[in-house]
Amino acid sequence: MGYITQINNGKEWNIAKKGFNIIDGKVPYSFALGNHDMGSESGKFADTRNTSLANAYFKVKDFPNLAASFPEGKVDNLLSEFKIGNQKWMVLSLEFGPRNKTIAWANEMVLKYPDHNFIVITHAYVDEDSTLHGGEDWWLPENYGIGEDTGEEAPNNGGQLWEKLIKKHDNISMVFSGHILKTGVGTLVSEGENGNKVYQMLANYQKGVEGSENGGNGFLRIIKVDPENQKIDVKTYSPWLDEFKEEKEQDFSFENVQLK
Repeated sequence: MGYITQINNGKEWNIAKKGFNIIDGKVPYSFALGNHDMGSESGKFADTRNTSLANAYFKVKDFPNLAASFPEGKVDNLLSEFKIGNQKWMVLSLEFGPRNKTIAWANEMVLKYPDHNFIVITHAYVDEDSTLHGGEDWWLPENYGIGEDTGEEAPNNGGQLWEKLIKKHDNISMVFSGHILKTGVGTLVSEGENGNKVYQMLANYQKGVEGSENGGNGFLRIIKVDPENQKIDVKTYSPWLDEFKEEKEQDFSFENVQLK
């Protein structure tokens, strides 16, 4: 959900690449680029939408099950297909503050695969008060250098992404995001314009989040989808500590879930 690196330099991208190499051929994966993963130089977070280092260390061929990328041949935005049992899934990974032209591409991709359930991953979307990212928030994409871009290059925050993409499609099931500090968690269930429910989650464990230690201690979300019982279970686990978080905002379920 972003922050593949901290300051976007070659040393950190090399470490990230070695980490992903461990799961190559074992676990299919995708990623979304955050504001720390782009910029004119190391430590310049999203002052420009320069992703040259990300694209130097990762190639689209590295991503298993890849169906499409945007811009074509780059890792900035990825669409990956996964089949589990009788269900078909797409993971749509979008850049930090997706541009208008990126959202146009994303809409085309969702319409192209109407029989797939979609999970959208993007760096900044849900706020820590469980609302869509917008308003006067300091972390808004438009408050970075990329916010000066206009027209089809203009960035979008969480609220705008909901209006322009998420709410329009009845096959978008979930949205995962990070970026926001404070508690680092937020959960929102919204109804799309077709009457479908969309399950949206902020999960961030980085340095700066309340209670975070050792850069997050490796905590991650495990999402279990149970179509037969119409349920989605959410757990928070650290393979580094081999322990679960048990607070209600870290361990919960969605009931009566309708999927494709």
